[in-house]
Amino acid sequence: MSGGRVLALHRTIVTPSDRGRFLDRARELREHYRRHECRYWVFEEAELSGAFIEFTEAADAGALASALAGAPEPIVDPARIYQEVEL
Repeated sequence: MSGGRVLALHRTIVTPSDRGRFLDRARELREHYRRHECRYWVFEEAELSGAFIEFTEAADAGALASALAGAPEPIVDPARIYQEVEL
């Protein structure tokens, strides 16, 4: 993979009792990814409370792969990285 921005994503569903813990973990992950020059977002499905999708973006695949590998809680498939397509 070369050039352009890259993105990894992870979907998860948490119970109402685990929501606060999940959001605390997401804040920790955001700081981890910031230190690795990545951006991190969390979105919750509008119609299904507790259904989240996490996005992690970097300027290149090497930076993203390194940040994912060193994450406090690794994502399920760190090898699945999406590259931006020029339109």
